[in-house]
Amino acid sequence: MAEELKQSVSTETKSAKKEHRSMGIRAKKNLSNTIMYIFMVVIAVIWLIPFFFIVLESLRCETPGQVGYVFPHVWGFDNYVNLFTNTDFPKWFTNTLIISVITALVQTIIVLCMSYTLSRLRFKMRKPLMNFMLILGMFPGMLTMIILYRVLADLNMIKENSIPGLILVYCASSGMGYYVSKGFFDTLPKSLDEAARVDGATRAQVLTKVILPLSKPIVIYTLLTAFMGPWGDFVLAAYISFGTSAGYNVAVGLQSMISTPSAIQANYTMFCAGGVVVAIPITILFLFLQKYYVEGVTGGAVKG
Repeated sequence: MAEELKQSVSTETKSAKKEHRSMGIRAKKNLSNTIMYIFMVVIAVIWLIPFFFIVLESLRCETPGQVGYVFPHVWGFDNYVNLFTNTDFPKWFTNTLIISVITALVQTIIVLCMSYTLSRLRFKMRKPLMNFMLILGMFPGMLTMIILYRVLADLNMIKENSIPGLILVYCASSGMGYYVSKGFFDTLPKSLDEAARVDGATRAQVLTKVILPLSKPIVIYTLLTAFMGPWGDFVLAAYISFGTSAGYNVAVGLQSMISTPSAIQANYTMFCAGGVVVAIPITILFLFLQKYYVEGVTGGAVKG
């Protein structure tokens, strides 16, 4: 009887110790999660403060220049109205939209075809080709700026004709961005391809009818990344589309509005309104497609 009582007390003691240890682990986990959430909230607030200030400046109507206070004295949408009626912003926005949409479509097609080829096919010099593209991608694009300008100038694709020139440059080296998409395709079973090939499908049909329907995350990820590059580009666009407003994209056009101190005092609030308008399409895309964007990144990072 005494032995059974001793065993019962020992069991209860062990159970209490285990429960205490579990509570301690949960408490540490909750504390670490709370600290992490607070840190992330602080980072988010810091990240959003500049955009908050830009929105406030875009709604200020008492003066068009820079001021020493944050909250407007007179609120309104006059800057947005003036932006679309008194400047070439609609033309710049249209140019940017055309460049970004065409580039996104062409780049996505090239990247997916290249990624599928390198993932599924085995041919001579395959690995040296992959290594060569990887090494070549490490060199900054700035090294080619001079020769790019000369080639585009000879083709009359600068200044007011810069839109096709920019599309050509943005799409030219798309195939070298195969890394993430190839990693995603590597995670899909090759038996799917083999079964489709046995049924008489061509390689193109396997890609379009079997692989791509299963690869929505990586397709959307590729489209988004291809769209964002031209949408926010300034350096190359300013280098190619200088001199005439008809060939500007949004970034170059907005910079031209504040290119001098007197222009800043005359157009600063309209410039802020333009920044808000430019941010809206990207924000909407990410809000609706962020799920697929994350899945594409994580899926493509599994296997490379």
